[in-house]
Amino acid sequence: MRQYLFLSALCCASVPVCSQTYDYMAVKDTMETQTLQGVTVHGQANRRQVLMQSSQSVVNVGKEFIETHLGGSLMQSLEQIPGVKAMSIGSGESKPTIRGLGFNRMAVTENGIKHEGQQWGEDHGLEISQMDIDRVEIVKGPSALTCGSDAIGGVINIYSDALPERKIEGRAQLFLRSVNNSVGGAIRLGGITPRGFYWKLALSGTDYADMKVPTDSIQYYSYYIKLKNGRLRNTAGREIDGSATFGYWSEKFSTSLRISDTNGKSGFFANAHGLEVRLSDIDYDSSERDVDLPYHKVNHLKVLSHTELHLASRWHLFADLGYQHNRREELSEPVSHGYMPRPMSTLERRFDKDTYTANLSAKTLVAGQHNISIGASTEYQRNSRDGWGFIIPDFRNMTAGAYAYDRWHLSERLIISGGVRYDWTRTHILPYTDWYETLGEYKQRSEDRVLYFRSLTWALGINYATGPWTLKANVGKGFRTPIPKELGTDGVNYHIFRYECGNANLNPEESYQVDGSVNYTKGMLTIQVDPYLSWFSNYIYMSPTPEYYEGLQVYTYEQARVLRWGVEGTVRCEWLPQLESELQGEFLYARLASGSKKGYTLPFSQPWNVQLMLKYKPFEEGYVSVTGRYTGEQREIVPPEKPTDGYFLLNAAMGYCFHFSHLRHKHALTLTLQAQNLLNRRYYDHTSYYRLIGVPEAGRNFSLVASYAF
Repeated sequence: MRQYLFLSALCCASVPVCSQTYDYMAVKDTMETQTLQGVTVHGQANRRQVLMQSSQSVVNVGKEFIETHLGGSLMQSLEQIPGVKAMSIGSGESKPTIRGLGFNRMAVTENGIKHEGQQWGEDHGLEISQMDIDRVEIVKGPSALTCGSDAIGGVINIYSDALPERKIEGRAQLFLRSVNNSVGGAIRLGGITPRGFYWKLALSGTDYADMKVPTDSIQYYSYYIKLKNGRLRNTAGREIDGSATFGYWSEKFSTSLRISDTNGKSGFFANAHGLEVRLSDIDYDSSERDVDLPYHKVNHLKVLSHTELHLASRWHLFADLGYQHNRREELSEPVSHGYMPRPMSTLERRFDKDTYTANLSAKTLVAGQHNISIGASTEYQRNSRDGWGFIIPDFRNMTAGAYAYDRWHLSERLIISGGVRYDWTRTHILPYTDWYETLGEYKQRSEDRVLYFRSLTWALGINYATGPWTLKANVGKGFRTPIPKELGTDGVNYHIFRYECGNANLNPEESYQVDGSVNYTKGMLTIQVDPYLSWFSNYIYMSPTPEYYEGLQVYTYEQARVLRWGVEGTVRCEWLPQLESELQGEFLYARLASGSKKGYTLPFSQPWNVQLMLKYKPFEEGYVSVTGRYTGEQREIVPPEKPTDGYFLLNAAMGYCFHFSHLRHKHALTLTLQAQNLLNRRYYDHTSYYRLIGVPEAGRNFSLVASYAF
């Protein structure tokens, strides 16, 4: 029994390169100090072991959490976690941020392979279905040691690797949202044989209408724009996702192959893409579900393989191989801009990206105290563009890295960890010349360049437990390689209303960060405080200039020293077996210490917020909760940004799980009803690009999730 639990935990937690090193000693201690009467282990000791498994701030949630907080996208469902934010893009998409860092400053992995789409784009969401996820691990702070570049702010590890428990099992779901008349469904099936062969299939789909906001008009460039029925015209869309997994599991060897495909189509808010809508022949108000120009389509194909080998010598070997193909098209009405004549087609931009990834790692326990991990990874990307609009050049990118990491268990209460990593990157930017003449010549937007980047990173951590206290600290160096958009862009970005210029002389970002965590758990009370401090010696940011091109303000990429610090806190209390409360809040301070914007904060810096949740459980399988969230005003801005007022939101939720038996198996029907922005407040999210044109966030929304497990 002990061996089975040990290997089961290892199988779930030890994805190699882009995940936290799994703690074999913690599992060993669990087996030696606790008597397991069933499947679930409760109590303070179990919570202590979870907290001691990493010196960083780590949050783990399961699919039940996602169902309870289901939003229009995965990141909207995870927003309840302190330090995690979703930058919403219309009705059904959003971008993730951790502690104010997003885009290519944080990594997203799926089953150990870094997700590679067109994440540089402000209006490009994640191509990952939230209905096909077993659990999510959020690591806050620099994770370059295990993930390499792009994880300078943290990493979101997504797993869909849970083994089926029976010969055949399944889960069917139905979900509805009122704010955009969204309707969707999902089904997951799986099974395992006595010999260890297993399979899993998943299919989900969503169709949503234009998003409703609590206003009947907005102003854009001094133009008054009327909204029909308070809906943002042309923000409707649809998405279909599917996956198939086949594998084999045993105590010494396991392997799996997973194929997934995501297809989505959604409109851009017509008035946000430019004022051409005033001259368009399209009747955007004819239907709230039509997806007209401008819109984008995306397809993301993944083929992932994961293999584990557990040797008698206590070495555990892991291999992850992955292939991804991301194809994104952005279409809009062919309209002349500046010197550009009227295009002949509606294809404004197309991006085709192929990514090949290989991760190898090994772990072992040495002398009963040292939990050692070593690994190497390599990735090759090929991205090609098409269409009449230019924003990012074609590029080829090759990376390779290796690391070594050790967790030294000095005692049951004290663990010291540390590691080093070396990375090498080669970026080849291809040339691009306009297809039309500007002042008698064909302007070259991008030159042929080959750039090399290298970086050595390290991390040190400590975990200490005494009585009801668990203390953690981690100090480390992070890095991020400049992306091709930062190095070679030269064009108009109509989605966010500016002209962008790259800088081929950028150096890799480097940061030094100290993270701390204090956890007090005793009886019904849990208090956790997570402070952090980071220093960037050469932070890359897009700086506004006083120049204009084609009527749009010119932004250029610069580097500067940046100081960032902040704190997250949670107080949870179980007043009664039926009543609990949770108070959480976060604060972030950022300041540019050099460059043309010295003394200002960073653009789109999120304001402080505090949230109080009360949950009442009148039945063992049912609950009712009310949440109040206040977000402070944001006066710290970078011109031409404008300040944002504070706002209060009231949310509520209720759920119940019905259990019943059929033959030898138990079935369960779970119903969850949510209400967001109950007061229908008109408010503006300071991190939203739609705020620049006066578009408020979504109005009152009711959502229903029905989940049937069999």
